[in-house]
Amino acid sequence: MTPETFLAPLADLARRDPGIEAHVLWATDGHWPEATDETLDSEEVCFYAEGLLDEGFNLIWQIIGDPDEPAQAILLLVWQGDAPPPPAYGPIRHQARWPAT
Repeated sequence: MTPETFLAPLADLARRDPGIEAHVLWATDGHWPEATDETLDSEEVCFYAEGLLDEGFNLIWQIIGDPDEPAQAILLLVWQGDAPPPPAYGPIRHQARWPAT
């Protein structure tokens, strides 16, 4: 899988819903923070995530929201080394992991 393929669902969502935001969480010492570290506008999401992939970070993205409703948010979960289990901040509509395991 290429970075472009991995990020394509996020790019599609950002085009369809330019008001969607992404919340970035960085794992520290094997734990996810309770609050987001950064918030990104829709046009920043893929550029930001691709930069993380280029730098060798691991990444899980999640699209959060009920399947019958518009997506509520995007989560970018970032870490190095061993990943803690992904947090559940709402119903996950779609997710992917880089690198794939």
